[in-house]
Amino acid sequence: MRKVFLLFIALFLLAGCDGHPEEEIYQGRDLTIGVIGSIPSIKEENVDFKKITLEDMEKRQKLDAILIMKECLTEADQEQYVAVYHALTIPVFFMESTKAHVPFTNEGVDYASFPDVDSSGYATGFLRTEADEGFNERTWRYYLKNDQESKSNIQIVYTQIFNTIESVDSK
Repeated sequence: MRKVFLLFIALFLLAGCDGHPEEEIYQGRDLTIGVIGSIPSIKEENVDFKKITLEDMEKRQKLDAILIMKECLTEADQEQYVAVYHALTIPVFFMESTKAHVPFTNEGVDYASFPDVDSSGYATGFLRTEADEGFNERTWRYYLKNDQESKSNIQIVYTQIFNTIESVDSK
């Protein structure tokens, strides 16, 4: 009888576990994010994407951050944009860059010839801010859970990025 009771309890507990915990989504303030490339598919309703071009980055738009998608990374590493990335007062995120932020924020470095820095990283964020003695460069790296590319894991990365954007804005 005791074995039957324990088996019943175990089945009851297992029935409540579907193996796919509900994904966490960003719950913070409304965000407007400029996107260079294809607009990502996300679950958040409080995040608005605005399609922009690399040339639009210099215009002082009402944006909370900029995402540069994988298909635009080679173009985004042009020398003319290094100063733009440094002058931005909002974070910029390089999506699926295996070379981190290095080829984008340093003169004389190009994306095609620069070696991979972290092939398991899914996104890198960059923000240069003024400091007492020069500048501070803040960077963030985001990884897919278990290095597995899935809708769920990509959603988690975007949620982390949105939380970073909100935390940068509040400082």
